[in-house]
Amino acid sequence: MSDTTDRSFVIPARGADASSSSPGTSPGSFANPPDIGGPLAFSSPDTPGMPVPSEKTAWDFMPADWTREAGRWLPPRDFEPRTQLEHARLGIVTPEMTRVAEREPHLTADQIRVEVAAGRMVIPANRVHLGLGLDPTCIGRAARTKINANMGASPISSGSEAEVEKLSWAVRWGSDTVMDLSTGGDLDVTREAIIANSHVPIGTVPLYSMIIGRAIEDLDAERVLASLEHQARQGVDYFTIHAGVRRAHLPLVAQRLIGIVSRGGSLLAKWMIHHQRENLMCEIWDDICRIMRRYDVTFSIGDGLRPGGLADASDPAQFAELSALAELTERAWRHGVQVMVEGPGHVPFDQIEYNMKLQRRLCHGAPFYVLGPIVTDVFPGYDHITSAIGATAAAYHGASMLCYVTPKEHLGLPKRDDVKQGCVAYKIAAHGADVALGIPGSRDWDDELTKARAALNWEKHFELAFDSDTARAYHDEDLDVDTDFCAMCGHDWCAVRISKEISQFISGKDEQYTWERPRVTAALSQEQREILRQRGVLTPAELHRLASKTLGEVGSGEGRAACHSDVATEHVARSLQTTQESAAQEGPTLP
Repeated sequence: MSDTTDRSFVIPARGADASSSSPGTSPGSFANPPDIGGPLAFSSPDTPGMPVPSEKTAWDFMPADWTREAGRWLPPRDFEPRTQLEHARLGIVTPEMTRVAEREPHLTADQIRVEVAAGRMVIPANRVHLGLGLDPTCIGRAARTKINANMGASPISSGSEAEVEKLSWAVRWGSDTVMDLSTGGDLDVTREAIIANSHVPIGTVPLYSMIIGRAIEDLDAERVLASLEHQARQGVDYFTIHAGVRRAHLPLVAQRLIGIVSRGGSLLAKWMIHHQRENLMCEIWDDICRIMRRYDVTFSIGDGLRPGGLADASDPAQFAELSALAELTERAWRHGVQVMVEGPGHVPFDQIEYNMKLQRRLCHGAPFYVLGPIVTDVFPGYDHITSAIGATAAAYHGASMLCYVTPKEHLGLPKRDDVKQGCVAYKIAAHGADVALGIPGSRDWDDELTKARAALNWEKHFELAFDSDTARAYHDEDLDVDTDFCAMCGHDWCAVRISKEISQFISGKDEQYTWERPRVTAALSQEQREILRQRGVLTPAELHRLASKTLGEVGSGEGRAACHSDVATEHVARSLQTTQESAAQEGPTLP
């Protein structure tokens, strides 16, 4: 008997259909409706059992000498605001907030101010670095998801010149901030060079430089504060301080498969055990806050007990430290210092949402800056992929910034191509989450490329691609003619071409993306040739041909290329194109 049951479904669209100005046929975002100025901003629906958002914000943790009158908070007489948070509390829209609004067109400068005042957004912008050319950006769940690239010289590899080169490379491939994690060479020179050459915020883990040439056991408050003051004067925009690791937490780590994987966390654990005292960074937290306020350095409060393997995820040690991070957040807010909180690590995919939403509750919506998370431990060499999977989920469920992981994670110091691969993987994760959250305009880019693809307009396709060189090189590896099919399907089987020709469909008919006729593509650039050389598919002779050809048309008296495979397969099309190269030489040479 045939099943005649009504199989219609109710689509769970929840958010505004504002992710693109060309909505197409999509029903809209399945995420929550936007809540700018509230605790949810752009957020995913809660799975049953998730921690609910905190009812508190940075407004609930004001300095003791501020007073509230007629619904407004007033500072003491002669108070001078130093940080973005303090300006926001006073109702002042700073030039940095205005610049951030220009870069986040779905937000106004006043909305930025409101989010900063609530502690749900930070603008890492050291006053010194602003004078050196920093272009301010923001991190918070009301904004688009940001990514960070780690780099730094080690005792066995790299130096300041190489790190500045990697800085430029990371920014080229989309990194919104960069952390200098140098542990070798001249750390001071490297840090100064990176800051001087960076228009993006720079973060550090100051503890590393504090112990160069001395044992961790010799660290004291005087050295800590002097080093922080020095790095703040250099222009560092945010500090990772591992003050959440407490003596009481150390027994909780004893049964972990891999113990403490954070360098800062392990060093401070050793310090506490040696001195039989509480974490030094926690003991002097208020002094640290006062230094950071003077320069408007943002906290990135470190997760020293993050899990280093799936077996240790979401364990008592991790969550005990998270509670301590929440307390440190509140104390920093009382000093007027901006705060973001760092998070795990290695986390099974099913536990990511809970981790994000527990932090949202305990830390009152302070931006969450997460490493990955890596969702499986058995793919060394591919952890930019294992972590990007987790990072997409993390951003969708509440993380504001994603710290990239490169293919060299767990294996060695990243080189140039590792930096690129990590950045690209994380731009995919961040952008995918923004589209899913329904952030206005986030899908415009995708829709423009879809229109170019529908029109089989290859030049526009590659122009819109995030990595145009790789897209062009991969295309030309198989068929170096821009025609109305690709080498995967050929002419007769090309679904996009067929859809474009069906008169009832609008597909491929956007006037902005129409193009005249098939043509031989431009000669491959040096970077494109290198991409194909590393793939090892083409012979040197084939690479030389792709590198030396010039723009020309595969002729036809009727404006139709002879490679059009209603007269030949794509393989014959390539052969035809090759035989006509001499005619193509008459065309203009591309640079």
